[in-house]
Amino acid sequence: MSKSGQGVPRSIERRTWLAAALSGVAASSLLRTRFDAVDLLAQQSEPADPTKVMGRLVSELGSRAPGEQPRRQAGPAAPSSSSRTPLGDLHGIITPADLHFERHHAGVPAIDPESYELLIHGMVERPLVFTLPDLKRFPSVSRIHFLECSGNGGGAFNPARMPTDITPQAMDGLLSTSEWTGVPLATLLREVGVRPQASWIVAEGGDAAMLNRSIPLEKAMDDALIAYGQNGEGLRPEQGYPARVFLPGWEGNTSVKWVRRIEVTDQPVMSREETSNYTDPLKGGSARQFSFVMDAKSVITFPTFPYALPERGWWEVQGLAWSGRGTITGVDISIDGGRTWAPARLQQPVLPLAAVRFTFPWNWDGREAMLLSRCSDETGYVQPSAQEYIAARGEQTRYHSNFIRAWKVTPDGTVTYGLGDLL
Repeated sequence: MSKSGQGVPRSIERRTWLAAALSGVAASSLLRTRFDAVDLLAQQSEPADPTKVMGRLVSELGSRAPGEQPRRQAGPAAPSSSSRTPLGDLHGIITPADLHFERHHAGVPAIDPESYELLIHGMVERPLVFTLPDLKRFPSVSRIHFLECSGNGGGAFNPARMPTDITPQAMDGLLSTSEWTGVPLATLLREVGVRPQASWIVAEGGDAAMLNRSIPLEKAMDDALIAYGQNGEGLRPEQGYPARVFLPGWEGNTSVKWVRRIEVTDQPVMSREETSNYTDPLKGGSARQFSFVMDAKSVITFPTFPYALPERGWWEVQGLAWSGRGTITGVDISIDGGRTWAPARLQQPVLPLAAVRFTFPWNWDGREAMLLSRCSDETGYVQPSAQEYIAARGEQTRYHSNFIRAWKVTPDGTVTYGLGDLL
């Protein structure tokens, strides 16, 4: 027994501890050296074989692959602005919620879902206030529909300067397609009891602009939604969280976001948004007003500016078509500026009031080409040429720009917007 009363002499204890500590330091140093060597080797050699290295562990929120980083194209940082969907970077027809275009008139408001309320009043038997939980208690529906800003495509035609360096995103990116979930507006209107004399409703948003639009009661009782879900999750704030009006096939501004009030009336409110805005001046001093429906339209998304075809041979022309009148029934492609046309293939699913993707196999022979797409819908409507569009609307129109687009391919493979060459 040592003098300390323990079974191991203190001097031996210290020596053992010191040796263990030094051994640990040496092991740690060796391990660190090995890690540094591995890091250096990784920097100097090819990436490690993923079948030989443990991968990333699970996480609470998924992320895109490093090589897949599409972005919206944002306008100026101003209260009234927009950002555009990268149409050429997407697959299929569904737009990811974080890439859905945005358009607002006074910034994106921060609305507390706990205090959110929707008032429905006016020419009704029982004015009612609905909270977000109230809305979610009603039977819900989910539908796949496109949403398009009525000003989409305005940059495709400029009499002062016909652009050539414009992408599908910059030209037509105020278009997206989503699965929308919510309660039919008709359900809520039946709950409050609409009076027989009523023929319109006025929807008002809860943002600083308090944007409002008059909507015919017939549409409200047909397929209108009070949507609170998008692509399987709650609405994003820029898409109208906690709840918005959604009118399938109609111009985007009528699908009032952050909706807080719906008044049932017997006439339109004739607010700023339907008099000075969202109307088209026509020849002779008249104006095109309440032009709700988005006409059939198509846009080629590949090949387009700024892409350059690296070699002649087979390429797949790709694009999107949609119509607020119903279902797209066909898309034709021209490679010679509209002299001849051939049918494209419509990819399934082909849904009413939803974008459809089309493809067309093209064997490029290396000569100059002019690519056009022209769609038609179930009503017999055919997408007009630029000349037909201008003859009907004039050159001052700002909304519903749905004429045929053109993409010029030069012998060196460069692709630019080519409408100017056709006018």
